[in-house]
Amino acid sequence: MTAAVGKITHSKIVLDESYRPSEDETFMNERQREYFRRKLLDWKDDILREARETLVALQTENENHPDLADRASSETDRAIELRARDRQRKLISKIDAALSRIDDGTYGYCEETGEPISLRRLEARPIATLSLEAQERHERNERVYRDD
Repeated sequence: MTAAVGKITHSKIVLDESYRPSEDETFMNERQREYFRRKLLDWKDDILREARETLVALQTENENHPDLADRASSETDRAIELRARDRQRKLISKIDAALSRIDDGTYGYCEETGEPISLRRLEARPIATLSLEAQERHERNERVYRDD
């Protein structure tokens, strides 16, 4: 990805930095797919950068706390940080799956209904695999079975 003045270029697709997918365009056209590809790749890069920073911090924070309360607090902080990193690791696999869907042409379409997922939903949750309606139905069914 090369940054030009006011534009970002990637392969043959040129997107203005201010470009946002619009309902006025053909759904999941080349520009929209490239927009979401970049959004997902940037998100993944941010997660990986944070993970590297955490790893460095955990390696350098090999503090020897003489006070038991300080040691316990430090261990709790480490456990919380490691759980957060584990959630982000799972998120990376979802990002990779979304990138694969972009490549195979299924990105942006509901896995249950085949209908387009709204651009607003994809903008807010670019790893979404279900339309809002299908997601709500799925959550309602989960609640019904969980409450039994």
